Amino acid sequence: MSKIIFLDVDGTLINYEGKLPDSARETVKRARANGHRVYICTGCSKAEIIQRDLGELDGMIGGNGAYVEDHETVVMHQGLTREEVKHIVDWCNDRRLGFYLESNSGMYCNDFMIEQGPSTMAKYAQGKGVSQEQALATAQGIVNDFILAHGEDLYRDDVNKISFILSSYQDHLDSKEEFPTLEANTWGGRGELALFGDLGPSGITKRHAIEVLLDYLHADVKDTVSFGDAKIDLSMFECCAYNVAMGNGGEEIRAAADYVTTDVDEDGLYNAFQHLGVI
Repeated sequence: MSKIIFLDVDGTLINYEGKLPDSARETVKRARANGHRVYICTGCSKAEIIQRDLGELDGMIGGNGAYVEDHETVVMHQGLTREEVKHIVDWCNDRRLGFYLESNSGMYCNDFMIEQGPSTMAKYAQGKGVSQEQALATAQGIVNDFILAHGEDLYRDDVNKISFILSSYQDHLDSKEEFPTLEANTWGGRGELALFGDLGPSGITKRHAIEVLLDYLHADVKDTVSFGDAKIDLSMFECCAYNVAMGNGGEEIRAAADYVTTDVDEDGLYNAFQHLGVI
């Protein structure tokens, strides 16, 4: 029976330096040749994904579930309204928080993100075991790809979600109070060690997006497998039939998994796909 496989990206398909291991590329290629479907299911928006070499895939779920695509056909796209974006932009600017708007057309940021982004993103990579030198280089490269915008140019109507730098965990707690109708998450660390907050449309989760895609494909949930390394991936685990955590994943995701594979850089995908019998 063919499987429908959902892969988180950072820390799952690619490593924390943004590189796709050769074994992962070959593993996905072989699985698809064997008749299985492979989708990425990520917090990244399409503008980020097209800048990366992820190999051939069957489609993507982006923006933590805001965007669903099957073989370049858009199945669902539900973003923030212009009014919601304006509210978040003004709130972040008032607090002097760096942020970036995640749109399929590009990643738009404020001046504070240019200042704060490289060091914060480097902390994220270092926390995953990347050397300080490589972390800084990778982080600067990511920020260099952002599009700096000001004033009303940031009040857009094509935004999937918005990520912002936390000056403290209180910023996340305050965002939940300020935007009660939106989905508020954190990433880059556990609990109060989180580096970023993000805000997206209400009801949008990886789980919801998977359910939308399965309905579109007329597929059965019993044939699904998900892979993740972080708390945000738990919503995939709630709906997929079998769930795999990466060895480099956090305690929560590993505890919830049916199977824990090796680290992303230690042939994690290859070992798990072999365990599943899809290659």
